Order: sequence, then structure tokens, then C-alpha cells
Amino acid sequence: MAHTATADDAPPAIVVRLSRLDQLLPLWIGLAMATGLLLGRLIPSLNTALEAVKIGGISLPIALGLLIMMYPVLAKVRYDRLDTVTGDRRLLLSSLLLNWVLGPALMFALAWIFLADHAEYRTGLIIVGLARCIAMVIIWNDLACGDREAATVLVALNSMFQVLAFGVLGWFYLSVLPDWLNLSGTRLQVSGWDIAVNVLIFLGVPLLAGYLTRRVGEHTKGRTWYESRFLPKIGPVALYGLLFTIVILFALQGDAITSRPWDVVLIAVPLLAYFAIMWAGSYVLGRAIGLSYERTTTLAFTAAGNNFELAIAVAIGTFGVTSGQALAGVVGPLIEVPVLVGLVYVSLALRRRLFPAEPRLGPDQQQPR
Repeated sequence: MAHTATADDAPPAIVVRLSRLDQLLPLWIGLAMATGLLLGRLIPSLNTALEAVKIGGISLPIALGLLIMMYPVLAKVRYDRLDTVTGDRRLLLSSLLLNWVLGPALMFALAWIFLADHAEYRTGLIIVGLARCIAMVIIWNDLACGDREAATVLVALNSMFQVLAFGVLGWFYLSVLPDWLNLSGTRLQVSGWDIAVNVLIFLGVPLLAGYLTRRVGEHTKGRTWYESRFLPKIGPVALYGLLFTIVILFALQGDAITSRPWDVVLIAVPLLAYFAIMWAGSYVLGRAIGLSYERTTTLAFTAAGNNFELAIAVAIGTFGVTSGQALAGVVGPLIEVPVLVGLVYVSLALRRRLFPAEPRLGPDQQQPR
């Protein structure tokens, strides 16, 4: 996505760090959410039609939107710089701690605090907490001028852990821990193969496409052409993919969301607390351990984001499409999308206050976005 900021932008003009298209991102996302909800409400058969277009339990329209959304960003990654990320132990260890220890534990606690009397919603929220980010967080990180290469490495790391740990953590948080605490638990049967397929499709395919595009583009036309001519052309495609995904996602559950508004509010409260605590805590941690603005931002967004597609797929596959667990999964992105968009602007504002000594080059001066 094209950006136009310079190092000398005045404090009130933080929004000019984004392109004109991106400056109105909250408006576009709001319209996409409203459109999806209206379509799902006004055309009940649309839900059935979209649900029917699946392969192996994966919604093809959502998969298409996510692939379109992620490909341009992953095509912009400088893969020859990844070794500078893998050698940063502070970043990698902090990310693993936040994503696989603190994140699930925090969501478990919030689910029981706010939804103790709503077992289905509570279980759905815990599943959301277990599904760590692999997709949309790359967009938020890019908009906030985070470290693109670091985001790619952390997302890949989360993906590997997701395949190995999701089922084990689901068993622990939904059956073992409630028994220890004398709480009523539930059991979650999750296929490790299904999770691996989910990761392969939503990360592996666009990652491979982005890598091959850069290799072939630089080899045939050179890096200057690739970054100054090709990348600016495909940048806006990520936003179109994001908006398409949001429309489809909310169309699938539009009727459920609009017909049960009070239940949506109940689920939204712990989610709001979760995103605020995870993002702010991760940001403070990144600053405390001496990470740069770019990597602090990346740490915060990769810790706060969740893999909503996996959470929804697991909830539907285990409890059914009309279950409360599935509704909780759908409310996840309903809250996450506008909150993390807002945190993009918060992050850009904090850059000037918390990282005054760092060069404040615009994204276009660093590398094309």
C-alpha cells in the first residue's frame, strides 16, 4: 500500500503517513462490515450458498479474500533480510511468550470473568484465544510501519507452533485447567491435519507466491524496477482483498449477529479487554527490552491479532454452524478489525512520543509499502 509521509510531518498530521486510499480505511472497513451484515440479513439464502462453497471445510470465498489480501504484502518482503530477524532473540522469545503463554491464559481468564454463565460463548472465546495470528495482522503491521520482515518471521513461527500446540492447548484450557479450578469444562476434538491445512493455505500459499514473485521480478527486471514500478501497482490489491474478506465473513453470520445484538455485546466486552491488554502490554514490553519502533509495533500487533478463520472453522466443525461457540468466533473479527485499525493510528502517534531518537523516515523512504 502506498504511503507518503516524511520525517518532518507535524504531529497533528500523523494520518498523512498513509496513502489517500488508506487514510479512509476505517470508513471502508465500516462499510464492508455493514454491507456484509445487511447481505446476510436481507438474503438468508446467501449464507447457505456461501457455506456450500467449501473444500475440506475451508470456505473458498474467505480463502480467496485472504490470499488476495496477503499476497501483495508478502511480495514486498525483503527475503534476503530475514536473517536479521531470526538472530533477534529478544523479539522471538518475547513473541513466543506473548502468543503461546500469556495470550491464551489471558483469554481464558477474561472468558471466565465475563461469561461464567454463558458456557458456549465462553468456550468460543477460549478457542479464539488459542488461534494465534497468521493472516490479517500482516496488514495492520504494514499500515503501522512495522518491520515487515519481522512480521513474516513471527507469523511463520506462530504457524508452526499452531500446528503443534493448538490441539494440546485446547485440551488443557477446555478440560484440564477447568477441572483443576473446579470449573465446568468441555472437550475439544481438533484434527492436527486440519490445522496444518489451514496454515498451509492461509500462509504457505501467499508466502510462496510472494517469494517467487520477488525472486523472478528482481531476476528479470532488477530490484529498482520491482520496488519502484511493480510493488506500487499491486499494493492496493491488499486492501481490496481485506474488504472482500470482511464482506463475506459478516455475510455468513449477518443474521446471527443482527438477531442477537445483546449476545454480541456480551462477547464483545472481554474481547475489547483482551485486545487492549495484549496490544498495550506487548508494546510496553517491546519498549522495555529495547526494541526499535518497527519491531515493537510488530511484536504488539502479532501478539494482539488472532487467526479468526481457524477459530471459526474449529468452532463450526466441533459445535455446529448455529452454535454459540461459532457466534463467539464470528464476533472476534467484528471487534478485532475496528480495534486494530484504531491501534494503527495509536501506534503511529506513539512513535513520535516514545521513540524520539529514532530516524522517522516515511515508509517510502525505507522500502515500498
